[in-house]
Amino acid sequence: MQIEQIETDVVVVGCGIAGLCAAVTALEAGARVVVLERSNREERGGNSRWTEANLRMKSVEDVADDLEEHLAENAGCHLPPEVIQATTQAYQDWPSHVKAHAFTDPELITTLADGSPDALQWLENIGVKFSEMPGYFLTTSTSRIVPIGGGLAIIDSLAEYFECKGGRIMYQTTAKDLTRDACGRINGILATTDAGPLRVTAKSTILASGGFQGNPEMLARYIGPQARYTRPVARGGYYDRGEGIVMGLTAGAAAGGDFTRFHAEPIDPRSDEPEPIVLVFNYGIMVNRDARRFTNEAPGSVDATYEAISRQIFEQPDGIAYAILDSSIDDVPNWKRSVRTDQPPVQANTIAELASKLDLDVATLEETVAAYNRSCTGTTFDPLQPDGLATDNSLQPAKSNWARPIEKGPFLAYPIICGNCFTFGGLKVSKEARVVDGDGRPVPGLYGAGEVMGFYHGVYTGASSVLRSIVFGRIAGHSATGGP
Repeated sequence: MQIEQIETDVVVVGCGIAGLCAAVTALEAGARVVVLERSNREERGGNSRWTEANLRMKSVEDVADDLEEHLAENAGCHLPPEVIQATTQAYQDWPSHVKAHAFTDPELITTLADGSPDALQWLENIGVKFSEMPGYFLTTSTSRIVPIGGGLAIIDSLAEYFECKGGRIMYQTTAKDLTRDACGRINGILATTDAGPLRVTAKSTILASGGFQGNPEMLARYIGPQARYTRPVARGGYYDRGEGIVMGLTAGAAAGGDFTRFHAEPIDPRSDEPEPIVLVFNYGIMVNRDARRFTNEAPGSVDATYEAISRQIFEQPDGIAYAILDSSIDDVPNWKRSVRTDQPPVQANTIAELASKLDLDVATLEETVAAYNRSCTGTTFDPLQPDGLATDNSLQPAKSNWARPIEKGPFLAYPIICGNCFTFGGLKVSKEARVVDGDGRPVPGLYGAGEVMGFYHGVYTGASSVLRSIVFGRIAGHSATGGP
């Protein structure tokens, strides 16, 4: 079969926020740009299409006060002091193993923080509008703004602008491999389409094709057997199968980020809605398949703690838990804003009936609820901020906030699993969005942005992933066209 041939200046793999930011930036620099997207037009955008796109910003002009601090605190596990010390020098003086280290290095953190205001104002000029409208968190620990219309609004605005200015998006086109010229420089992509194989030759190649949350084999390999109990939080995640990461690693790229972790969210497994989160467990208790509590349901504001609790759910038998509430949940203003599933809670007039409906051991759940109720201290309840209303020392694990007895019927329960929003592991990328090899040297002709970047470790810095896509997408577009 004959291979279709296309020649361009820049080829971008992926039509999400990172890919389109890169593509539009390169186009504005005067380059010919082709974007390859594995989905059809109606599904374009991968994860970006479905996200509310929370941004850790006080306003379009100012990042949240804790953005850099939180990223630095979660830059890696047990980092050697000599690695940290090396980063106090100028980047060109870092040892090669530090440049190629998987940690979130200070260069990337500073670049993200410094570049966010300009990048958002650039999006505003293209037609994206931002707001401080409330999201689904009832209690918060940081500043956030959102694009009106979520990630889809960014995708549609950028794609329309890109195509209007002469850019080309090739749908139902899956990148399979990188190509090199005679000198070893990356010079394009081999891909497949419904019509057959395709070769795109380009001066610069930008990988922005997402993580591997849609690839069961990679999840099992990196996350382990428990990965069978998770799933992407939205349909777009199934398009993210990790080929860009595999292509980069095969080409000699260094690995970045934590391949054993992903951004975890508590979702209702019964729902087909995008991101069917359940974020009211902090007002009740969580039990596993053994009908026993296993976590402190409310160590702090839900926006800062839900990921850690989701990871604990992930480790439970069958990877599932149940949020048990009573009718006093109605004392929490607008509590349904924090429940995005389209499925109703399981409801019963008694705890025994609720246990039967959940297929849990009746006696064990009754004793679990009774033990919790006995430990509640009964002081002042404040639903909209951590209130210190904790259980007494008789209960283990303790509950730190919003601990009220579960005694007012009807009783409610939501099943919850650990959803996989996006994976953390990817390619090591410099502050110029150049993919670097195991010696910290740029892989000639290759750039990366978005989830392809290995960026996160430990606890996800909430509302920063879309910022990462916008900022480093823009930088990749500049770098790929010889810009600053």
